[in-house]
Amino acid sequence: MPQRNPAGQLPLQSKTLALPTSPAHATLARSFDAVAARYAAARPGYPPALFDAVEELAGQSLAGARVLDVGAGTGIATGLLAARGARVTAVEPGAAMAAELRAGRPDTPLARALGDALPFADDAGFDLVGYAQAWHWTDPARSVPEAMRVLRPGGALALWWNVPDPDVGWAAEQEARIARRLPGYHRHGVSPEAPGLIRGLGLGLEPTARVLHWTRRVPLDTHLAMLGSRSYFSVIGPAAAAPVLEGERTALLDVFPDGIVEEAYALDLTVTLRPPASS
Repeated sequence: MPQRNPAGQLPLQSKTLALPTSPAHATLARSFDAVAARYAAARPGYPPALFDAVEELAGQSLAGARVLDVGAGTGIATGLLAARGARVTAVEPGAAMAAELRAGRPDTPLARALGDALPFADDAGFDLVGYAQAWHWTDPARSVPEAMRVLRPGGALALWWNVPDPDVGWAAEQEARIARRLPGYHRHGVSPEAPGLIRGLGLGLEPTARVLHWTRRVPLDTHLAMLGSRSYFSVIGPAAAAPVLEGERTALLDVFPDGIVEEAYALDLTVTLRPPASS
């Protein structure tokens, strides 16, 4: 854990709102605003088993908990957390994504900020800081101390990702096709690496990881819209994305001739507790 000052608080982290990695990474991170409506309509949610696992590993109920949903996007996880009884505050840097969230959940408090620089006071007292599909856009050396800074002692940082299930043949084949056609394709590599990244920060934190498996059945057009909302599609623009998506339509109709796609996900979850206050 970071050293406390004499008042017992964690030191305030830098509030410079800058993406921490390469220009290409920054471009990808900002690309979601161009597909915000598609993202809201087509991205999958999360099964109840995820939130059961978050409660188990965090050692607390979501009902009544103060939750910070960072990188909230259009509010997919925000709404599901609220449905479990959580008191949710959303954090989202993108203007169009935030507009979708406000339209769908106008009563949810929303801060326009990055996870690397949370606009909340030290020891703000959140029970849970969650990242749904978003932590890989942060610099762990900044975002993890920021989460610990605003959590209450004993509170939890939860990171989760829906990843195409690599053990499902058609899903693995689709990822391979997209990788061949899109030079900017990036694999979903951060999610299983999250525990090691957090341990490697030298903060004395011990994350716990779990993988859940689930599926959803959607029309082919919804599946293609979901693909088109990925960063490496949105950044190349609709004209360049169209032939790749049409190729996927043709390939998937061979697998799902009725036009209903059974998407298969491996849901990677990592939960890290802020150590309790010393007596």
